[in-house]
Amino acid sequence: MSFDLPEELILLRTNLRRYVDNEMIPHEMSCLQGDELVPEYAARFQDGMKKLGLWMMDVPCEYGGQGLNLFQKSVVWEELGRSAALPRSDKITGPQVRSILYALEGDMRERYLFPVLRGEKSACFAQTEPDAGSDPANMKTMAVADGDHYVINGVKRFITGAGTADFMQLLAVTDKTLGTRGGISCFIVDMNTPGVSLGARHDTMMGDRPWEIILDNVRVPKSHLIGGLGAGFSAGQKWIGAGRIKHGARAVGVATRALEMAVGYAKQRVTFGRPLSERQGIQWQLADIYMDVEVGRMLVRRAAQMIDAGQEARVETYHCKYFCDEMAFRALDVCMQIHGGIGLTRDMPIERMWRRQRGDRILEGASEVMQTVIARHVLRQF
Repeated sequence: MSFDLPEELILLRTNLRRYVDNEMIPHEMSCLQGDELVPEYAARFQDGMKKLGLWMMDVPCEYGGQGLNLFQKSVVWEELGRSAALPRSDKITGPQVRSILYALEGDMRERYLFPVLRGEKSACFAQTEPDAGSDPANMKTMAVADGDHYVINGVKRFITGAGTADFMQLLAVTDKTLGTRGGISCFIVDMNTPGVSLGARHDTMMGDRPWEIILDNVRVPKSHLIGGLGAGFSAGQKWIGAGRIKHGARAVGVATRALEMAVGYAKQRVTFGRPLSERQGIQWQLADIYMDVEVGRMLVRRAAQMIDAGQEARVETYHCKYFCDEMAFRALDVCMQIHGGIGLTRDMPIERMWRRQRGDRILEGASEVMQTVIARHVLRQF
């Protein structure tokens, strides 16, 4: 297994890094409102991605996209992660199309997949619940068959994009006895369906504001079941597995930026007659960050290559999520400490990046859950 980049990918990375440095980083303190891009900058960055050939990079070629594989996308995510200009749910490379939607057939594709690809509709993914975040087996939302429909009741929480979505990809229990092993199914549910309502909206330290969704006797046609009865959890995990690699790649980018800022400031900041960069205590911290970044990048690329090759890489994606999110947080913490008081201010992007990265240690799989899965693997191996 080689992690060397082919020539065309090196060129893409070089051009993208130049774009991030010249067009994104200079505007990262002014381009966001909360956790949303100001429309002017959203359009500008999207145009930049089109010129770089990265528009719809996630979309297969047969649907008009670039069809980049995970290894290629990991390089892109890493470079984009160096800028604090992007919100968590960025769309600068095109509409966010979860792999579950490609399982749709016939009229359902016309109604849901293609409008998302054209940017006419948007979707949210509704899995997390008040008592089922890291533990999906504890999911309470139920879908009960009733003639040609399912009747769904339950509450989803922390659903990003629910307030503007046209429909949701909803996970619900269809067989309590099977749990995550065939008892959870995925449904397409229009947000304007009777019985669907938005509940509380949560302000988070990262700047985004996810929603609560309430489902009260919501009737959904059986034709809105995606991928077959009981296939929802496994389909969701396939998408989330790729998401863990995205988490890892972006975290490597975040840590790289933290290292760049820390080194730059340590060289110019003079205390007691000497630059900080000449102090051994600072040097050791910078060395640790550098090694962490190198290890994180290799973990990401290995997992991406395995999935691209059709290999089982579940544990490897957990490595990406756990190690990279944790090491990026450490890198930002060191960067903030080296900057001292100025690092705490909103005159610099460090504190915003720190808040986001603190959230990423919980979102889409808390670090402790990642550790538990990895530990189970270790106990089986030795």
